[in-house]
Amino acid sequence: MIEVQEVSYSYSGKYNVLEHVNLNFHKGNLYAILGPSGCGKTTLLSLIGGLDNPSEGKILYEGKDISEYGLGRHRQEQAAFIFQGYNLIEYMTVKENVELTAKLSPEESLSKVNLGEEFWNRNVLKLSGGQQQRVAIARAIASDKPILLADEPTGNLDEESAKDIVELLKRSAHEEGRCVIMVTHSSELAEHADEIYTFDKNDGVV
Repeated sequence: MIEVQEVSYSYSGKYNVLEHVNLNFHKGNLYAILGPSGCGKTTLLSLIGGLDNPSEGKILYEGKDISEYGLGRHRQEQAAFIFQGYNLIEYMTVKENVELTAKLSPEESLSKVNLGEEFWNRNVLKLSGGQQQRVAIARAIASDKPILLADEPTGNLDEESAKDIVELLKRSAHEEGRCVIMVTHSSELAEHADEIYTFDKNDGVV
């Protein structure tokens, strides 16, 4: 589904974050990109999601260069982000947050992430961190986009909640046929993925 071909990225043309990275990602799988802070994990996720163009190389979605397809169109139609900080609309309820980008049933998506009906009309600020992350995942699922990009989705959670979130992402890949890519610094959580790509801490080379 996604091909990363000879991708390099540098800030201001000086600091190399990624250098000639080649990776393939398939639908129906959960991938973990593992490595320490500053090694280019989040940068690669942003490039796959169409938030920026590589300095060199190409990112293909189903054989098409996403920069030629249009980054905005790629984000709108193909890639959903699950942010570490949740990025929920604080004055809205759980259901309202999911409805924002929903093409699928918000109720069904919330049920898939095991967030019961008693929470749907609550303001999101009245939820725990683990519950807020479930809302963020439900929002991504309800968008019906084929790519889910999760940036440190368990970084703010306790160990048990973190394992639950990874299992939710795995089910989204296996049962919904999505390509799910998770950035993490936890080797223990990465072991739950179908495939792990490890980044070098110096230059982001896989």
